[in-house]
Amino acid sequence: MSEEKMEVSTEVEETTQTRAQNHLLIEREQYLSHGVHIGTKLKTKHTQSWIYRTTSYGLFVININATDARLRIAAKFLAKFDPKKILICSIRRYGRKPVAAFAEAVGAVAKNRRFIPGTLTNPMIDDYFEADVIIIIDPHADKQALQEAKLARIPVVALIDTDDVLNTVEVAIPTNNRGRKALSLIMYLLARQIQREKGAIPPDGELSISKDDFESKIMPKRETKPK
Repeated sequence: MSEEKMEVSTEVEETTQTRAQNHLLIEREQYLSHGVHIGTKLKTKHTQSWIYRTTSYGLFVININATDARLRIAAKFLAKFDPKKILICSIRRYGRKPVAAFAEAVGAVAKNRRFIPGTLTNPMIDDYFEADVIIIIDPHADKQALQEAKLARIPVVALIDTDDVLNTVEVAIPTNNRGRKALSLIMYLLARQIQREKGAIPPDGELSISKDDFESKIMPKRETKPK
């Protein structure tokens, strides 16, 4: 390839990347600083198309553009439902705060503690909820909710890390679904985009609650050296 063609090719690539970045829901640096792109050391056939590269430590890196695009798809899908019939679940401790904040922002119902067996399938129990759609933070941790959604034929939107599979998941959002900061940003962006899709706020509008309100205040325990 001639130098002139190489320069043109480089210009086109840089222009494409700039356009993609300009159309993200939030600055790329925000995605990166919150660790949204940090996957695990495992991948599945369901997630490999969203993997950008592998780090020297063996961690798979998620493509931020794919995350952003899937957030938009999920928001458009969820905006069609009555928010009172949207159930969002997480039993992980870092998921409790963002799940509660999401429910408050869009008017959904949150289950951010133990998921009682029969919640979606047994009308005889007090915790029964007739959901039209369910959002799951982590298919591994929230497997009870995922299994019941399948039995009840309820569509599932799920945050998918590199080691997850898409079985019974209708809409997947590739992201770090275990990190405290990553979860807060993703749930904030999803809530905001749903409200934009519904026309509850302008296309460039913000939520009445801030991004910080989505972040868990639980800090990782530090290991203490024996005396």
